[in-house]
Amino acid sequence: MYRLISLAVIYMLSGTAFAQSIPPIGQWREHLPWNNAIQVAVNGSTIVAATPYAMFFYNPGEGSFIRRSKVNGLHDIHTSAMAVDQKSGKTILAYRNGNVDVITTDDITNIPDLRISSVQGDKTVNRIIAKDNKAWLSTGLGVVLMDLDQYEVKSTWRPSASGSPIPVFGLAFYKDSIYVACSEGVRKLAARDDGANFKNWTTADPALTGKADHVLSDNNNLYVIFDNRILKWNGRTFSAFYSTAGKIISADIGTSGLLVSEIFSGAGRVLHLSESGSVIKIFQPPVLSYPEQALLVGSDAWIADRNNGLIRVSGNEAERVFPNSPINTASGEMKFIGNTLWAAAGSVNEAWNYQFNPNGLYRFQNEKWDGYNLYVYPKIDSLLDFVTITGQATTGSVYGGSYGGGLLEITKDGKLNIYKQNSPIQSAIGDPGSYRVSGLATDAASNVWISNFGAPNNILVKKADGRWLSFSVPFFHIENAVSQITIDSYDQKWIVSPKGNGLFLLNSGASIDNTGDDRWRYFRQGKTFGNLPSNIVFCTVQDKNGFIWVGTGKGIAVITCGQDAVNSNCDAVIPVVKQDNFAGYLFQDEEVLCMAVDGANRKWVGTRNGLWLISEEGDNVLYQFTTENSPLLANEINSLAVDPITGELFVATASGICSFRGTATAGGDTKSNVLVYPNPVPSGYGGIIGIRGLPDNSLVRITELDGRLVYQTRSQGGQATWNGKDYKGNRMASGAYLVLVSDGQNQERMVTKIFFIR
Repeated sequence: MYRLISLAVIYMLSGTAFAQSIPPIGQWREHLPWNNAIQVAVNGSTIVAATPYAMFFYNPGEGSFIRRSKVNGLHDIHTSAMAVDQKSGKTILAYRNGNVDVITTDDITNIPDLRISSVQGDKTVNRIIAKDNKAWLSTGLGVVLMDLDQYEVKSTWRPSASGSPIPVFGLAFYKDSIYVACSEGVRKLAARDDGANFKNWTTADPALTGKADHVLSDNNNLYVIFDNRILKWNGRTFSAFYSTAGKIISADIGTSGLLVSEIFSGAGRVLHLSESGSVIKIFQPPVLSYPEQALLVGSDAWIADRNNGLIRVSGNEAERVFPNSPINTASGEMKFIGNTLWAAAGSVNEAWNYQFNPNGLYRFQNEKWDGYNLYVYPKIDSLLDFVTITGQATTGSVYGGSYGGGLLEITKDGKLNIYKQNSPIQSAIGDPGSYRVSGLATDAASNVWISNFGAPNNILVKKADGRWLSFSVPFFHIENAVSQITIDSYDQKWIVSPKGNGLFLLNSGASIDNTGDDRWRYFRQGKTFGNLPSNIVFCTVQDKNGFIWVGTGKGIAVITCGQDAVNSNCDAVIPVVKQDNFAGYLFQDEEVLCMAVDGANRKWVGTRNGLWLISEEGDNVLYQFTTENSPLLANEINSLAVDPITGELFVATASGICSFRGTATAGGDTKSNVLVYPNPVPSGYGGIIGIRGLPDNSLVRITELDGRLVYQTRSQGGQATWNGKDYKGNRMASGAYLVLVSDGQNQERMVTKIFFIR
């Protein structure tokens, strides 16, 4: 009987042993799902694990992690294979596009030769064998031999009978020959021969036809995986060694035999087989789900599990070992509720159909991730595809919307309430039992507004006192499609209607209980109809001036009419932006998927082609981030959320969540909570110094103690930044400097000191 060490203990361990911290201004960090392990290796006393997005090193003796991702040194994402060269200590990490990184203790060197090669075809690296400062990559085009001293490709082998490119799935050295598993079975090369000459390759066993999945060897034996069988080489042919009624995922060399990772009777397990094929031990802790690879270190098994991360099995104890993280990527909304970031894991496709995503909701609080999903809370096993979130200040509840499963309430004391057929939430027309909650927002009176996609009454309100109200949008719209809700400072509800329907506005009048004074407006393309650039609307956001910014399939429109927006003479305006000596409509012909407003009223804009920061009025591009010029994980941006306290922008992509520390924060009302960081400024520090907690648009002066002016700037929202130099470009000498702030009433006072250490 296995004893699972508490997951909470592992999360606590990872948080203290390798806790990420808020990045300096202008820098990035990742929030990748580290519990999706696909490979494991050992490098000296360190365990190395790869995930589909990155990799990490774990020191069992210290309980510490080192994370490596595109944010801190890797050159790509979407990893496919990993290996360690025991002689040099180098870790080789390959990606699905053929890119390769070589990681040492001090450096990461990129070998892009295969990725940038003009050769067409599948460049995926399926497996890697590394030894003696060389690496043999089994790819979709053949075998690529790399020199790890010179960091270059030395040769390409095409072991097919015709010499044409051929998918290779594994390579092994056995006695005086090299064997590869490929789509033509197992091909063989004498180690002394040139592998680049296809005529030097022969078929190892002509009786073995079709695709061979993997080939591997130790000093004494050679094995091949073929379908769900493992065959053993007897010098002339491959003969039966092990077969299963389940599914073999992989096999690896163990102590005097093989470690076979498989799915059997719907459960994951790892078998340790002897050289004769008998079972030495079965590793099958309950936490094991989908074992991708296993290895033995002493008597401990280390297993890379696709769903549960790196698993260590020691005797009768099993533990999950990986850095704290969300359990997967996030495709739905992200919102700050108080000081806590919430993210919805789910999504719908472009036709607004289900994706059956089980990963629930993530919460990022006090630099730790946790979550609510069916794996932790079986009560919510019918709630998939969480796409929207909101909070309720008066009760402390957080609500999550499931596209098909209804509404989840997480109360302040952790109780879970589910609303669907037991509430006014209705099934979608034509899809009985599908309770599609597609948008959530909370008004100033703590009433929760709900988009009920496809229902006859497709707008609902769960009032602060627990009573419900139902509304029906009074305009024809395809499929009764409604999604994101934004409630502005005039208590008006802006309701996105997917499927190319446009945007609805509801002004509830004096009371939401009295529908008699409700006023509706329908915004769509065309002057007098609202003047949106497109009827395809993805998102809305209200800025600090009370303007509504609308992201569409053809750029951005801004509605500036305030509480008069419900009148028929209110049309959106389309900003003109200047960039590279050209001017044009803002994001013309660009699909604007999401937006967020920072503390200086600037707008972060997520598209299918990257991330942008534009000025308050939208007339200038301040930043443009893509995967090519930044650590951004993917160019298609699903959701954005700005931490109002720190100015950190959280970015959800299909390849994971990352964040960027911006220069603006929300302004404060007083100067009692001003924070300078870093402070003291250490010797040699060349980064940006942040001064946070200021009133909006403050004038900030840095002076010496005698009042001589050193530097002057204005805050972006509630934060000012300084490069630590005076107006002549000189670094500041050791000592103390005053921070003087003038607010909107031109009252200046000293709010704090900055200390420099040289």
